[in-house]
Formats: sequence, C-alpha cells, structure tokens
Amino acid sequence: MIDSLKGRFALVCGASRGIGLACAERIAGHGASVLLVARDEERLARVVEGLNRDFGQSHRYLAADLSQLEVAISRIEKALADQPVEILINNTGGPPPGPILEADWDAFLDGMRAHLAVNHMLVKRCLPGMRASGYGRIVNIVSTSVREPLPGLGVSNTVRAAVAAWAKTLAGELGPEGITINNVLPGFTDTDRLRSLIASRAAEQGTSVEKMASSMEASVPMCRFGEAREVAAAAAFLAGPDASYITGTSLAVDGGRTRAL
Repeated sequence: MIDSLKGRFALVCGASRGIGLACAERIAGHGASVLLVARDEERLARVVEGLNRDFGQSHRYLAADLSQLEVAISRIEKALADQPVEILINNTGGPPPGPILEADWDAFLDGMRAHLAVNHMLVKRCLPGMRASGYGRIVNIVSTSVREPLPGLGVSNTVRAAVAAWAKTLAGELGPEGITINNVLPGFTDTDRLRSLIASRAAEQGTSVEKMASSMEASVPMCRFGEAREVAAAAAFLAGPDASYITGTSLAVDGGRTRAL
C-alpha cells in the first residue's frame, strides 16, 4: 500500500483531530497530497506542518465551518480552483446526543444540513475533477447506527441512516463511471466524541465515568475501544486502487460490537 495513492489529491473534512486527522495522516502516508478542512485553524496549521515534514508532499489546509454551508462550499471551491479532487473523505462531528422525542424539528434540520447536505454539495463540487482524472473515491465516515440504532442518539441515528441511503443511491448512479462511494462505520472509537458520550451516559445513570467506560468496553467482543488509526486504515483502503470493485457498501470498524450481519 506504500505509495498506492502517489500523485492523487484528497480532500479530508474534520481533519484537525480524531478520525478525520487519522484519515489525513493515513492517506498522506500512502502518497497523496491532502487538503485538510476543519474549523480550528491553529490545529490545522500544526497538522499540515507535520504532514509536510513527515511525508514530503504538498499538503495544505482551509479553516472553514461546514455548518455554514454556503460560505464553506464557496471557500472550498476557491481553494480547489486549480486542483481536481480525486479522493473525498466526508467526515463531520455527530449531532448532540439525546432521546429522539426530546429533539425539536430544528435539530433534525441542523443534522441533515451538517451531514447530508454538506456531503452532497462536496460530492457535486468534486465530481468534475474525478471524471477528468479518471479516478474517484468517496468515503463517508458515518456510524454503526446505520445498521443498529444506538440508544440516546435519536437525531444522529436518523441522520446517519439518511446519509447511508443517499450513498447507496449515488453508488448506482456513479458506478458506470468507475467512481466509488462507500461508508465506514466506526464503533466505539477513542475520540472526543466518545468521551463526551461516556460522560453523558454516566451522568444519566448516576455512575462514574470510569465504570461507564468499562461497561461500554465490555459490550465489544474485542473488549476495548477502537483507535482512530484503525478506522482510518479502512477509509484509506476504500480510497485506494485495490478497492476499485467495492461501492455502495458500509464497512463496520467496531470490534464486532454490532450484532447485525
């Protein structure tokens, strides 16, 4: 896999930390140049400095808030004016936790906008470059809730299912062009998002964060949380040439936690 993406150009969203950062590092490690997009400009600058030092390609960043859709897409279009994107990693932080009946309608609209709408607009922006280069890989970082809704994540479960249906539909439309679109479904992965979820569940159940974390780990057949780099490895594979006949699929990276086949 070394240099399997040499000469390719990737756009990675949510790339300043967590799974997005791990994806940017992994894809850069396979030889691609990467444009990293996230809100935290200071962190992005440090990450890009490290990528340029460690991997030697020309990496850059764009500080943009994808929740401000029109503004963010406009800025991304300008940044990509002379650079076709061949690999797109759609990755956005999940909606706030909570029971579905406690969510108001605006929470669903915000979630759809931050995930489905952002993904869709970025795909439309990147497709011309993929078509021109004859290489296109779209990977969406979603959630295992696509297969098994998670308690206390009502809005997220709904939005993630919509993203999965959108991706499956798009796979059928793009298949004749050799452009693939797939979903990676992280399970319990050691990120800021998981730590926040653990704290929320611990508070709800009147237990300690440590006990809640141990209980959640015990629910995973591999008896541990995943690491961001393990999710990134799956995303990088789907972004590579060896995944040329894989499209419209959802790959769980969850230590076996999801009970569905």
